[in-house]
Amino acid sequence: MPVQIIVGAQWGDEGKGKVVDMLSEHADIVARYQGGANAGHTVCIGDQTYVLHLIPSGIFHPHITCVIGNGVVIDPSALMSEIAQLQKAGIDIKGRLLVSHNAHLIMPYHKMLDTIREKTSNKIGTTGRGIGPAYIDKFMRVGIRIVDLLDRDILAKKLKSNIEEKNQILTKVYGETKIDVDAIIAGYQDFDKKIDEYITDTSLYLNNALKEGKKIIAEGAQGALLDVDHGTYPFVTSSNPTSGGACTGLGIPPTAVDSIIGIVKAYSTRVGNGPFPTELLDETGDRLRTIGHEFGATTGRSRRCGWFDAVALKYSAMVNGIQKTVITKLDVLDEFDEIKVCFGYEVNGKRLKTFPTDVKTLEQVKPVYESFVGWKTALSSARNYFELPQATGTYLNALAELTGTQTWIVSVGPRRDQTFYASAPQP
Repeated sequence: MPVQIIVGAQWGDEGKGKVVDMLSEHADIVARYQGGANAGHTVCIGDQTYVLHLIPSGIFHPHITCVIGNGVVIDPSALMSEIAQLQKAGIDIKGRLLVSHNAHLIMPYHKMLDTIREKTSNKIGTTGRGIGPAYIDKFMRVGIRIVDLLDRDILAKKLKSNIEEKNQILTKVYGETKIDVDAIIAGYQDFDKKIDEYITDTSLYLNNALKEGKKIIAEGAQGALLDVDHGTYPFVTSSNPTSGGACTGLGIPPTAVDSIIGIVKAYSTRVGNGPFPTELLDETGDRLRTIGHEFGATTGRSRRCGWFDAVALKYSAMVNGIQKTVITKLDVLDEFDEIKVCFGYEVNGKRLKTFPTDVKTLEQVKPVYESFVGWKTALSSARNYFELPQATGTYLNALAELTGTQTWIVSVGPRRDQTFYASAPQP
């Protein structure tokens, strides 16, 4: 069946937007299956750079229909701002954007609670955009869905109940001011009028598309190592970026999935708190950050940088079922004399056989590295695999061998023409 899942295979920020944009040329539908507006997918077309937060990265291809699935939590102001941004840039989205009627909404009190909790000693390093609290309400079965906007009485009843509880927390625990229920009801009903043309039963739409033989790309946000079930808990996101999240987040069956593609940086980065075994707190880490422009597209926060972690990627490939990988930002390593890859972990002198997902152990691991000679050549002008230096090919072959995956696509820059298929020779 023609569903291709695109997964960030590390801690996010791997370049998924650019890859989805490339693959959209041969697809019919691109569907986002989880996360919220904390994701920042960057797409460079010519001299123009676009940053998307909720709308799938296939929107720049006129033949593509973009779907925001039920697994996404939607910030109304962020979505409307993004729609306006695309329209201003001359991107026609009429009839090309569909939003699930079952998607949950991020409310003002979600953002307030998120920001307040990040000020405590138990902070996770979130973006403060209310995504975690929105998912909490979803799983407590008190969340507000888009379908609730259709009935003012139902919306008012649910909101009053929710806000009464949230006001107790905000005023008595955190000393904040109360939330105005009527103002929120009015604001979200105004949003309903603006968003109405995009709302539909997206699960039904996608399943009908599958019956018609259409090709669907399922686009995830964040990365597999931030998955709430399979990531470095509790320093994770609030949803399932792993491939399994695509079926629940879109309402499509697992039998529809044809392939799973893992997007991987040629080195490692992480935003926020949590264990990061290959992190470089030295000049090398600073060089990676500066050359790679490692600052969040959504928040501008600096990303922590380190060498490629093959142990973590092998684990990610296992839980996702990744068959092929896309290696991005390979050109960032152009200037390094020596490039390292972590191929094992040690704790107290003992080699670990698997990737530990408990934080205590992962914080104690010592990475075991293999070194590679740098290619010391600018890769940005390469337009196919065979134009890459031999040393680059050696590095790519090593990554594939250490992680048990096939290198499918290589990227040597942000533009469309700097991303190409890898027809890699045998090492």
